[in-house]
Amino acid sequence: MKTPKKALQDLERFKQQQKFDEDFMLEYPGISDEVYRPELTNLINLSADDFIEIVGKEEPTAKEYQEKIKEGLERFSTVYQDLKTADIERICSYYKELMDIVNLNSSNGYISKFRRGIGFD
Repeated sequence: MKTPKKALQDLERFKQQQKFDEDFMLEYPGISDEVYRPELTNLINLSADDFIEIVGKEEPTAKEYQEKIKEGLERFSTVYQDLKTADIERICSYYKELMDIVNLNSSNGYISKFRRGIGFD
């Protein structure tokens, strides 16, 4: 797997972006309950940090990124039941953004399982 040269910069830029704002392109109305914004933002940014760790390796693999996606999505388990469908979809779209940054083609089904509320065991 070939990670783009600017992946590290793009991941750092991703972390700086405001998360869970209204997005007309994605038809996302914005976070359903502001109380969750800090925690959800932190969890997404932790996944960006996970990707940064892998980008720094000499030969990152798709499997390493996929495992970090799985771990990252599992972090949402404590709040998942409280989230609205639109917020879950937005979380999935953030993971797809991360995947695009590192040129990862597949989450190994983890994003789909998360979207449907299926555990990873």
